[in-house]
Order: sequence, then structure tokens, then C-alpha cells
Amino acid sequence: MTEVRSGFDLAVVGSGSAAFAAAIAARGKGARVVLVERGTIGGTCVNIGCLPSKALLAAATARHGAQAASRFPGIRAHTAPVGFRALIGGKDTLVDRMRAEKYADLAAELGFEVVRGNAAFADGPALDVDLAEGGTVRIEAGRYLIATGSTPWAPPLAGLEAAGYLTSTTAMELDALPESMVVVGGNAVGLEQAQLFARLGTQVTVIEALERLAPNEEPEISAALESVLADEGIAVHTGTTLTAVHRDAAGYTLTTSSAAELRAEHLLIATGRRPVTAGLNLESVGVKTGPHGEVIVDAYLRTTAERIWAAGDVTGHPQFVYVAAAHGTLVADNALGGAERTLDYTALPRVTFTSPAIASVGMTDAEAAEAGIPCDCRTLPFEYVPRALADRDTRGLVKLVAEQGTGRLIGAHVLADGAGEIITAATYALTAGLTVDQLAHTWHPYLTMAEALKLAAQTFTADVAKLSCCAG
Repeated sequence: MTEVRSGFDLAVVGSGSAAFAAAIAARGKGARVVLVERGTIGGTCVNIGCLPSKALLAAATARHGAQAASRFPGIRAHTAPVGFRALIGGKDTLVDRMRAEKYADLAAELGFEVVRGNAAFADGPALDVDLAEGGTVRIEAGRYLIATGSTPWAPPLAGLEAAGYLTSTTAMELDALPESMVVVGGNAVGLEQAQLFARLGTQVTVIEALERLAPNEEPEISAALESVLADEGIAVHTGTTLTAVHRDAAGYTLTTSSAAELRAEHLLIATGRRPVTAGLNLESVGVKTGPHGEVIVDAYLRTTAERIWAAGDVTGHPQFVYVAAAHGTLVADNALGGAERTLDYTALPRVTFTSPAIASVGMTDAEAAEAGIPCDCRTLPFEYVPRALADRDTRGLVKLVAEQGTGRLIGAHVLADGAGEIITAATYALTAGLTVDQLAHTWHPYLTMAEALKLAAQTFTADVAKLSCCAG
């Protein structure tokens, strides 16, 4: 006989960023909350996404920095072989600690329950949960939230499933550093993983189906990043698709659309992520999904079923942890407080954590043109940025997109070490509706990378090559 547990104000399927943000906000309203998690508590970000990947990227960057130190006169570079198992072990230790502190312990402290098991919707609506320890339980609540996230997706390719492949998740679980690797996908995840392994000593090749890397970014950024990767020994094949995969004892043999044949010890597929909705029995309660399995929601994150909301990657909205967290809080406000609150994505920043990193906010040049907004754009190479000169590393640029006539900033795009910090300032400027003239006359501390924003804004009215380096 199935146990019935009722009296919950909010029942959440999932335990990642969206789920926890909703639970924390709901508890702040005095609500009784339960989360159902079929896997490891914490979701993608802390377990297999942001935290572990950036921890390993930081290690790879530190090793590369030792190699690159020879750009300074009088400095000799030296690097030792990578102790890969120790590196992965350190990453796992960090993940375990953060998962405990920020998820498991926090749930206990705030007083909401996490039930381990597979949940599926039933008439009511209700949740039927096959418990991890055995048995079943039915959970009944006043409101429900679907926050099941997303998972790596691979395209249908001849021989791929039979051969097997790495994803961004399993690549970070290897117990030995590969000698060679082909990465399929030249967007954020593929680029980060490619540079990570290359800097640890793996021979890496990147395949991208579109005509340039980072195809959603400005072309100037794509070209500059490709040059950086080439300097680091990463081979890049753009405008190329993988057509067939074969694996034997020696590794992978890969056939491409250009008829080139590539060989590698490992194959990593980084062609995007898809929402996780399989097995939730959504159709039984009237929750509609889109062509990629995403839960269809309105501006308030309500699904097509009464009393059921969705948040985070599962909605098909931008796949950023900060979007998921904002979604979770919004659902708590709307579902439990009747707030009817929405989110504005106009000034939503994004960062790709390569080195130099890519960061963008607002419209690209092409997006402005497509939207019918006449724009004026300026690009500032980092050879004009004093901090980059002092660091002896001028690989990078800033491109600003301004509305023609008004000068209002509508887009900022950066390739630089610390690009994520720079783009935060640009996000504030764009949110505040600043013009490039106002940005050019806003205080920026000298010898910071963020000064590049001011210098780029000055290029709309001045030749920065003729400014004093200390008194621009």
C-alpha cells in the first residue's frame, strides 16, 4: 500500500539551483516544502557543471601560466607533468564539501525535506515517488515545481552510440590524462573543455559545424579566440561536421564532412544540452512540452497545468545557473505569494571561461541590425589597454554596440582575462541606460582591465592611440 504524504505548500522535482532557490524563498514565506531528487543532491552546477569545471580550468590555467611566464624578461618557465588523479581527487573533494555545505546541510538547517527517488506526476495533481530505499510514496501539495534541469545531448551519428563517447560530465571523471582528444562542438562547453585538456597536456582537436567558433559571439571575438587556441596547439576545424565514428583498441577513427579522417584516444561530444522531462508523466496532468522536451511556460513560469510551475534549464530558457536561481525565487513569489512577477533578460550577461574569457551582454551588431535598430559599433584591441601592456598579454578586445543617434549602449562584448568582471560593469551600464558618452566619462580606475570599457567608449569620439596612457 502506497503511503500518502500531504500538507505541503510546495513540492519540487529536482534539487539543483532552481529547486533550492525556490525552496529557500518558500521557507522564507513560512511554507512547508519538499524536494524529490532521483540522483545526487545539488543538480548540475555544483556536481558536474560550473564548480568542478571551473576548478579544473583554474588548475589548467595555473599550469599554463607557468609555461607562459617566459613572456616576461628574466623569467624562465618550467612545468612538471600533471598528477591527473590527484587533480581529479582535489576537484571531487571540493565538490563534496560544497554539496554538503550549500545543499544537504542547508536543507536541514532551513527545514525542508529532500526525498530520494524517482518522481512522476499522477492525477490530482500529485507525485508518485519510487523511493531509492524501496517502496513508494504519494506526495500531495498545494503547488508543484518542475526543476529537473538539463543533460548533455549528442546528435545522431553513425557508430556513435556503439563506440561510446565522453560528455562534459564524464570527461571530468577520467582517471588518466588522455594523450589526444577530439572535441565536437565549438561553443562554450566545448571550448572550455578543449582548452582545459590542452593546457594539461592533451593534444586537442575541435570540430565545429558552423563557420566559426563561438558562433553566437561577435565575429571579431571568434577570430581572436581561434588565434589564441592555435597558438596553444589546438587544431580547429570549422564548417565541419562529424559523419561517422569507429572505435577500436587504438582509439577513435572519425570521418568528417570534409572527408578528413581524424584519430584520437578520446572523443568528447559537446553539442549542447536538452531538458530532462522523460519519465515525469507530464502529459497525464496536462503539462505541455516543446520539440526538445522543454516544459512550456508563460512569463510567470506557469505551465499549461494549474498549480504546476517550471524553472531553470527544463524550461528551455537560457541555461545559466543564475537564471535558474532567479527562476526559483520568482516561482516562490508567484506560486505562493501571487506576485505575478516576470524577468527581463535584456541585460542578461554570459561568460565562456576560456583564457582569455569571452563575456557578452545585450545585442551583437548583427542582432541589432536584425531587430531594425540602427547602430554604431567600435572595437578596441587590447594593445591600447595599459593593463594589458603591463601584463605583456594583449590578446583581447572590447566591442561596444550603441544605438545610432542616441548613443545608448545596447551591447558590450569582451575577450579578455577577467572578462566576466568587465562585463558586470557593462551590465550595470546597459541596465541603467547609459550612453557611450556617459560611459566614457564615468570613473574607471587606471591599470585595470575594466578601463577597457572607458577606452572603447572614448573611441566613438576620439583616437585613443593619441591619448596619454595615464590620463586618457
